[in-house]
Amino acid sequence: MNFKKQLKEGLLTNNPVLSQLLGMCSTMAITTTLFNGIGMGLSVTIILICSNIVISLLRKVIPDKIRIAAYIVIIAGFVTMVDLLLKAFLPALSESLGVFIPLIVVNCIILGRAESYASKNGVLASAVDGLTQGIGYTAALVLMCIIRELLGSGTFGKGVFGADGIRILPSQYPALMIILPVGGFLTLGCLIALTQWVNRKLAAREAAKEAAK
Repeated sequence: MNFKKQLKEGLLTNNPVLSQLLGMCSTMAITTTLFNGIGMGLSVTIILICSNIVISLLRKVIPDKIRIAAYIVIIAGFVTMVDLLLKAFLPALSESLGVFIPLIVVNCIILGRAESYASKNGVLASAVDGLTQGIGYTAALVLMCIIRELLGSGTFGKGVFGADGIRILPSQYPALMIILPVGGFLTLGCLIALTQWVNRKLAAREAAKEAAK
């Protein structure tokens, strides 16, 4: 287990949103305010860690033929817990995220990590994988939220720093298109392009180091 390597993968080279292009539905739908991005990111991270741990513990017990069904049942249990906790303690966030919290059950990020990593590795490594992938997912959502909220509403931290957030741009300047679905696609496309450019630079640097040895 190499935490630094796994964190780099989660943030850049294997980022769930910007490299693997997973979880697109929730990414496009809820990234209009920082409050939504942080809430969704933390929810998915908690579910990733918990489900990875349980699946890793049971990986030798779950029959191969029903492993996907078993993973979904485990993930659904944690999603239900998070959903009920949000409704009890953060009703505003629960209402804002709406159906996208229950839909975490079929989020390809969580099921993908269960199948590709947790089912093949130990508990600690699986927990770290869930944490680093969750950090990468949260970072992508927060970055999209900041860009879309700032350019589309002219505010920062709406829902986090008060109901209306902090006014950055005068109300007549924001481009409302950015908070619409088309703005989500444009923002995501630009961030994916930036991520791929950074990944190529990092790969070239690593190759140069290897050649110099």
